Amino acid sequence: MKSREYLTVTEVYGPLMIVEGVSGVAYGEVVDITTPDGEIKHGQVLDAYEDRAVVQVYEGTRGIDTYRTKVRFRGETVKFGVGMELLGRVFSGRGVPIDGGPKPIFEDEWDVYGSPINPSAREYPNEFIQTGISVIDGMNTLVRGQKLPIFSGAGLPHNELVAQIARQAKVLGEEEKFAVVFCGMGITHEEAAFFIRDFERSGAIERATVFLNLANDPAIERILTPRLALTTAEYLAFVQGMQVLVILTDMTNYCEALREVSAARGEVPGRRGYPGYMYTDLATIYERAGRIKGKSGSVTQMPVLT
Repeated sequence: MKSREYLTVTEVYGPLMIVEGVSGVAYGEVVDITTPDGEIKHGQVLDAYEDRAVVQVYEGTRGIDTYRTKVRFRGETVKFGVGMELLGRVFSGRGVPIDGGPKPIFEDEWDVYGSPINPSAREYPNEFIQTGISVIDGMNTLVRGQKLPIFSGAGLPHNELVAQIARQAKVLGEEEKFAVVFCGMGITHEEAAFFIRDFERSGAIERATVFLNLANDPAIERILTPRLALTTAEYLAFVQGMQVLVILTDMTNYCEALREVSAARGEVPGRRGYPGYMYTDLATIYERAGRIKGKSGSVTQMPVLT
């Protein structure tokens, strides 16, 4: 689809802006915004009508006016470059490197929303990932290609637990390649510093890819972050043949971001204000775990809920 550019911003409030007179705009489409002073911002379509689009701006709406701001709809959803150079790197919730290193050289570009695994193509899970936590390994074994949630609460040491699992987890067998994709959503600066420091101190960063969405980052970015992590995991598993453990913390923050975006779109809320499609949305994340017949790799998920 071809990109289109408009100068018809009619309203700006909070992190949102309204663009009138548009055509062919789709939900989730990537948007480039040029402010009157030449600054480039990025956003995503939150809601699309026949001739109007609601856009959430990642970097905030400061500097955007309703007269000279240019809005370009790219005609595509979010894509993320994948490659082996993602290992050992730390990215923001939008996939921008934040570890001071150069931009990775990508081998391919994948749609972050992925595609569901055909149920008939799924391989039956029968091998486990050793977490190094005796109560998990002995009583609630983490099996390759499955999902094992950690239910926690305020004040409990779930951050220390998932950091320990990321540090210690391994697969048995000399020929098996193993990687961890860590996805932090809505975490504080202190928590982000703790995870990075722990990974670097233990050397686990060398086999890990880390995505960090902080508590002060936009809600729409928080919805994007786990999809970037899973796109990376799918590439490592199904192209490179690795056993990949994806740690998602905190899914509660993800659900609250869904609620915030739903309210911004003016949708009718469900129970506790969450959108009625929340469980469907969560399924698009959880069902990306699995093993595929004919492929040696696997994607295993460990989501944390508080």
